[in-house]
Amino acid sequence: MPNHKVYFSILEAVNKGRLKEPFSNDDFERECSGFAKGTYPVFLHKHRIGNPGGNSELFELVAKGKFKLIRPYKYQ
Repeated sequence: MPNHKVYFSILEAVNKGRLKEPFSNDDFERECSGFAKGTYPVFLHKHRIGNPGGNSELFELVAKGKFKLIRPYKYQ
C-alpha cells in the first residue's frame, strides 16, 4: 500500500468532523497542519480524479478549488 500520510490525515479529519466536505486547500491546511508548506497548494490537485501525472486518484474536484474524498476510501 502506498504511504499516504497526508491522505490519512485528511481522512481522519473528515471522519472526526473537523474537515467538512467539500473542502479547499485552506481548509485542508487549517485542519491537517504539520506538513511541508508546499504540500497544501498541490496535494489535492495532484491526487484528483483525472490528474495529468497519473498519480493515485483520491479526491474528486466538485467545484473550483473544492474537493471531496472518493468513496469508498482508497486506503484504510
